[in-house]
Amino acid sequence: MPTIRGLNIDPPLLNSSCPWASDFDQLKELYDCKYTGAVTTRTATLDGFDEDPGTHKVAFALGQTASLNSYGYSPHPLSKYLQWIETLYKNQNPDSKCKPIILSVAPTDAAQLGVIMTAIQGFRHSVLKTLPSQPVLAVELNTSCPNIPNHPPPAYDMATLTPLLQVLASTFQADPTLVIGLKLAPFVYRDQMEGVVRTIAGLVDQEGRSPIAFLTSTNTLGGCVMFADQVSQKTTSASTAGVDAAPSMALPTTFGGLAGEPLHYLSLGNIMTLSSMLASSPIPALHNVGIIGVGGVTTPAAYQRMRKAGAAAVACATALGINGVTVFERLGAE
Repeated sequence: MPTIRGLNIDPPLLNSSCPWASDFDQLKELYDCKYTGAVTTRTATLDGFDEDPGTHKVAFALGQTASLNSYGYSPHPLSKYLQWIETLYKNQNPDSKCKPIILSVAPTDAAQLGVIMTAIQGFRHSVLKTLPSQPVLAVELNTSCPNIPNHPPPAYDMATLTPLLQVLASTFQADPTLVIGLKLAPFVYRDQMEGVVRTIAGLVDQEGRSPIAFLTSTNTLGGCVMFADQVSQKTTSASTAGVDAAPSMALPTTFGGLAGEPLHYLSLGNIMTLSSMLASSPIPALHNVGIIGVGGVTTPAAYQRMRKAGAAAVACATALGINGVTVFERLGAE
């Protein structure tokens, strides 16, 4: 089965970056769950995202495991996540295995990404390397959130994405032990994926190493709409309480990012296409780029389909939001 360089995700099941991995208690519950092989944080920014409870919401669909959200990034700053990660690793039961943590990040531009990576590298070398368990902290650049005003997902625009990747490549050159991944947007035609793979290929160094170890595919699909009568009554009050939203719409923003079962088939297509492109690349370094499959992983069968499509590990978010961490035991069942 496919693997991810530098990451031992066992079992190959984890959460994707999402609102249900925002704070310390949520991260600890995910880390302590014996059915997760790794944990991904909600996407952190340098200073924290200005989250508005009246605007940033999630609505769960009636009759299926699906969601629409208008969330941006985490309101907690990068420094808080580093503090929480240190606490998780230092307080870990010495008899339990040390799981990788994937720190999801998003900058405003390449210069800020450089600041973020410097902070992470300082933390890895000054804190994590002093721990006897030698934990692995990977970095995932979120290139694909569809809900950030005036900041379209860089994954769709190579001119915007490339300067960010050059920062990651420089960081990797200075420290090849760093595990770096990209969270990709849902692509709807082959040329989009070819552009990403071609751009990653351009980062391979003279020693034949790719700074990108894995791709997480896919994030939510932006520009989607759910009407109020499509929303589960179980979650309506939680997602719209205190909001003067249009009564006919599920979200106060009207449009949002779609996740869950409706995204599953597009995600499978993205994973299979990317996996094939990487495996058939004339550049050997790309053969070792793994994929974390995300999108509509709501049943054991969906998990297995992701693996068959080429995912080295499989992650979920909507099912976690609805069911809590107990979902991982069910998803991993044979």
